[in-house]
Amino acid sequence: QELAKQVQSDNQISSDSIPNAESRIITIETDRAKIEVNTLGARIRKVYLKNYKTWYYREIEDSTDFYDKHVQLVNPENGGDLNIIFVTKDGRLVNTESLGFDVNLDQAYYKVNSDDSLKVVFTNQFAEGKSIVKSFIFYGEDYQSKIDIELNNLDDIISSFRYDVVWSNGINFVEHNSVDEANYSNASAFSGDEQVIVDASSVGENITKDINGKVDWVGVRNKYFAFILAPENPHDEGGAYFEGYRKEIPNIGTREYYSASLKVPFNNQKYQKNTFYLYAGPVQYDTLKAYNNNYEALYDFGSLFGLKFLIRPISEYILLPLFTFLHEFIPNYGFVIVVFTLILKFVLYPLTKTSYKSMKKMQLLQPKIKEIKEKYKEDPQKVQKETMKLYSTYGINPMGGCLPMLLQMPILFALFSLFNVAIEIRHEPFILWITNLSAPDVIYTLPFKIPFFNVNQVSGLALLLGITMFFQQKMSIKDPSQKALVYVMPIMLTLLFMTFPSGLNLYYFMFNLFSIIQQYYINHSKADGELVPVANPDKKKGFMAKMMEAAEKQAQAQKQQPKKKRKF
Repeated sequence: QELAKQVQSDNQISSDSIPNAESRIITIETDRAKIEVNTLGARIRKVYLKNYKTWYYREIEDSTDFYDKHVQLVNPENGGDLNIIFVTKDGRLVNTESLGFDVNLDQAYYKVNSDDSLKVVFTNQFAEGKSIVKSFIFYGEDYQSKIDIELNNLDDIISSFRYDVVWSNGINFVEHNSVDEANYSNASAFSGDEQVIVDASSVGENITKDINGKVDWVGVRNKYFAFILAPENPHDEGGAYFEGYRKEIPNIGTREYYSASLKVPFNNQKYQKNTFYLYAGPVQYDTLKAYNNNYEALYDFGSLFGLKFLIRPISEYILLPLFTFLHEFIPNYGFVIVVFTLILKFVLYPLTKTSYKSMKKMQLLQPKIKEIKEKYKEDPQKVQKETMKLYSTYGINPMGGCLPMLLQMPILFALFSLFNVAIEIRHEPFILWITNLSAPDVIYTLPFKIPFFNVNQVSGLALLLGITMFFQQKMSIKDPSQKALVYVMPIMLTLLFMTFPSGLNLYYFMFNLFSIIQQYYINHSKADGELVPVANPDKKKGFMAKMMEAAEKQAQAQKQQPKKKRKF
């Protein structure tokens, strides 16, 4: 019986109509994972990662069941994944997910040691001399497996000069906060030396993407884990195709699912063999980079107003290496964050010192500015001119407090992104009530949700962070017209940070605490306790002063021009 006759008209293959299409599960345990494969479809049925626990594992700490405690990556909805799809010459679609395969192994369980490997060969021989062979090689200490696909005498069956290798069911959602996990979920391809991302950003949205040409790999990910499928020899006539959607599941939360397929050129020959690699593991930068195939592009370092080229190098080459280096000496990631923050404050000290000194001088100058406003209250232009003259006399740049802060923004935003996605802090405890640095440290749940912010959980670190923000504002803002900001901003930001991971809030809390100490020291420093006129105030004028002078000259020139008589 030919394979084409096994295909139903609705493009689905019925396993009931295929002889010997029975399901048999084989478990392969390596140092990194327990992997279940299914003879039905020769599919990856489940992947349990031995080094990563489920979010609820503490609730079943006494349980001896391995499968309840560890992260499982394959979406269980359709019983497995990694299928071959092609179109027959009579126009029917074949998907191997429901084909029965023979396997070369007799046992149901195999243990692969660190320096060893295991080859699992699945064969579907549907006619004499015609077969599909899918072979997996699992390695003892590797998240990546090798896959060989062999097509024997299918040149008179496969049309379109292509077949697809498909990961069709996305990746399993494994975090407690599914909305946060969905925000970081997407599919992508590495093609033309860049990552092409496919992301359904709104509920109900269906998105597709078609790529033609050489593709180094395709991948689907959630917040912390990923599947990556890569051809051993990417072909210029290959490509990739993606489908994805985002949906809201009642009483569960938001989910995103993506299908990613590699287009493989079919040479229309009697025998064809193609080799692929399947990575199933954590989105951890060093782990991904070690494969030397640009897998690390999957790591999301974030971007600032689209300035990914600025944010990524800061995180990739400075912040993340420093963070992992500190952990080699400090086992608790919470204390790593504290020390990390202290080092960062030390590095940024020259910028923050300049900013605080400038703000302090501006505060000391406020009484004199107030006098000018009272004296020339009928002449706004004179007020501006005298104010700029005052700045020049005391060598103050009105932008001096803002510019150093702006220079710090790329670093602060890079840290914001890093602590949101760093798998290193997933489920890592700190002290006291802070038991998971990758999730909010909830100390109380309100019986209602706060309007606009849509939060009902109270984070202890967010409250501490809000207190430090209040003291910072109190120390910085002296203008009576801005006193409302002392209270409004800390409250708004506290509510905003209620849903942030406790590791991120710990960083900002410590950063603010060190900043308060630094600002207190500078504000009470005798060296900066009074305003001192500069020796040559006109020697080097600031940008604002030059702008004001130019505006004044232009205004005087307009006054000196003779008025033209108007004709009626």
